[in-house]
Amino acid sequence: MTSIKTVIIEDSRLARNELKELMKNHEELQLIGEAENVDNGYELITSVQPDLMFLDINMPEKDGFELLEMLDNVPIVVFTTAFDEYAIKSFEYNALDYLLKPINPNRFATAIDKVKNKLIDNGSVNLQHEKRDENSQIFIKDGDKCWLVKISDISLFEIVGNYTRVYFEDNNPLIYKSLNQIETKLPDEKFFRTNRQQIINLQHIHDVVPWFNGKLKLTMKNNIEVEVSRRQSYSFKEKLSL
Repeated sequence: MTSIKTVIIEDSRLARNELKELMKNHEELQLIGEAENVDNGYELITSVQPDLMFLDINMPEKDGFELLEMLDNVPIVVFTTAFDEYAIKSFEYNALDYLLKPINPNRFATAIDKVKNKLIDNGSVNLQHEKRDENSQIFIKDGDKCWLVKISDISLFEIVGNYTRVYFEDNNPLIYKSLNQIETKLPDEKFFRTNRQQIINLQHIHDVVPWFNGKLKLTMKNNIEVEVSRRQSYSFKEKLSL
């Protein structure tokens, strides 16, 4: 396995040093940065785009959960904290693991095995480019609910006023981003702009039928029907033809 690019976001220097000592027993972990608060952590993560983040929960001014809400693209998260009361909430944020301080070396090793298995399941975690690949994960928050969603699991993006609705599994939360913003991040080979209001995942199409005036109508696997504009119907046929 190639090196796992890792950052530590932790306000305690002692705790950061403890993590660095634990990491010495795992050569696959490559420490590429550390930060002592959320704002510095945000700058670090957006700059270096790590694969893995060890994240403290209780920090001055903003906590670890707030950092996750600030990020467009979230690396694998392992929470580190002295308080077990946040365990349930951490998994609502789709953290991979939750380590209590002081961290037991065997427990740390178990967490790293989980990280490696996650990377193997994803094929790779490559966040270097502006475009996301199908294995990238995005953080979505709608009200009190949060998800960490693999892009390939999203079937449809749809404009709703000033928001965009995201469809995945049985969920359809709203996010405050324009469809144009979202389109610039999506892998072109997997997603297609069917009209001004919708972008679909080509892997989630169930059926295609001719429609009026040279248009096409798609039925998605979640039974949502999508009308492809006449202009985009031509592009759709061209894109998917032999």
